[in-house]
Order: sequence, then structure tokens, then C-alpha cells
Amino acid sequence: MKPLILYDIPSQLPGSYWSPNTSKPRFVLSYKELPFETVWVEYPDIATVLKGLGLMPKKRSDGPDIYTVPVLSDPNTGALIDESLEIAAYLEKTYPAKPIFPHGSQMLIRVFDSAYLNDAHPIVKLIYVRAAEILNPASVEYFCQTRSERFQLPWEVFSPEGPKRDGDWAYLEQSFSKGEALREKSGTEWVMGDTFSYADIIVASRLFWYKRVLKEDEWARISSWNGGRWAKVLDKIQQECHLA
Repeated sequence: MKPLILYDIPSQLPGSYWSPNTSKPRFVLSYKELPFETVWVEYPDIATVLKGLGLMPKKRSDGPDIYTVPVLSDPNTGALIDESLEIAAYLEKTYPAKPIFPHGSQMLIRVFDSAYLNDAHPIVKLIYVRAAEILNPASVEYFCQTRSERFQLPWEVFSPEGPKRDGDWAYLEQSFSKGEALREKSGTEWVMGDTFSYADIIVASRLFWYKRVLKEDEWARISSWNGGRWAKVLDKIQQECHLA
């Protein structure tokens, strides 16, 4: 079997990968024990590289069409797929061993994915500020400019220290506490019950993003919530997927 090829965004961090969206197919590939290689693409080069592959840009209602990663190329079938959820669906159909959509749960997990990852979340502006700090110089200007345009907000006021940031942290902690309350009510090991699924990878990808880009004391703050549950959740899912 030829290795699959995952297009991802590099950083200055050890191991390089950091993005929640590109981490999801990485988790899936590792969980299914499929061999893959990474092609690193800086933000300003994404459009050129993906055009060269023959992909079309994403249609957006709130701005110009854009090219995004992750993209997966499978030399074994000739398939070329973009968007993390569609990559997961392709891998499940093509390589069904170790399922990630158990018991016909794909549509339900699609709804969960849409609801769980919401860029309108207040804390996301601080996460973007921290992400810019770990990117390679070739990507920083593009990243800051495009996020400023998306939120129609100058980059320098994205997440100033003070009451606004404190409020964002409080909102995030409240959201985590709601998630923990639901877990305690269900009493199950994984999001889908007693069976590991792509829903757990969705949760892990967001936690992984926080751990990778936030400052050490900021991740420690999240890790302390709900009796230290969230760092344990991330560790458990990474172990399940054979990822460090």
C-alpha cells in the first residue's frame, strides 16, 4: 500500500502540526493505522498548491471564495478529498477497518461536528492571537490579515488583556462545565457511548489546538477545570489513535 498524502500547515512547534482541522484527518489516519506522509504548505501558498492539484475553492457567504486545507491525496485510488469531515467519510468508506462512524452514526456525528466547532466562540480570538505566535514567518501576515477581515476587527484589538478577555475565559469555562455535566449524566466512556468514534476525534482536535497554541499557563488553566478532566480526555484519545 502506498502512503496517503496529507496537506497540512506547518508551525515552529516540535512536530509542526497544530491546526484542529488538519489534526482530525491525522487522528483518523493514525487510528486506522494507515501509512501517510505530510506535505507542508504555508498559508500564502495554499491557493497555488491546491489549484495545481485541480481543486476548486470553497464558496463562502461571508466573503470571497477560499482554498483551505486539509486535503488528502490517495495514490492507491486516485482520490483527492478536501475538508476534514469529507476526508473522514472517505477513509471510512475506503478503509472500513476500525470504524469511526459506528452503528450508522455518520449523519449524527455530522450534526455534532457542525455544532461543536463554532468560530463565533468568544475565546477564538485569543486562540488566533496565540496561533500567529507559533506560525512560521511566511504565514503570519496572511493569517492575521485574513482573520481581521473575517471578524472585521483590527488585529491589534483582537484579544486585549482586561475585562473582555476575562469574560471570554469565563464563557469558555462555562462551556466546558456544560460538556462535563452532559458526560456525567450519560456516564459513558466516549461521546457515542462505549464505542470510540469520530465524535471523540472532534473533541480531541479542539483540545489539541488549545494545548498546542496557548501559553503554558493558559493550557494549565483549562487543564485544571472539572477536576483536570480535559487534559485526561486529550491524552486518552491520543493514546487510542497512537499519537503522541
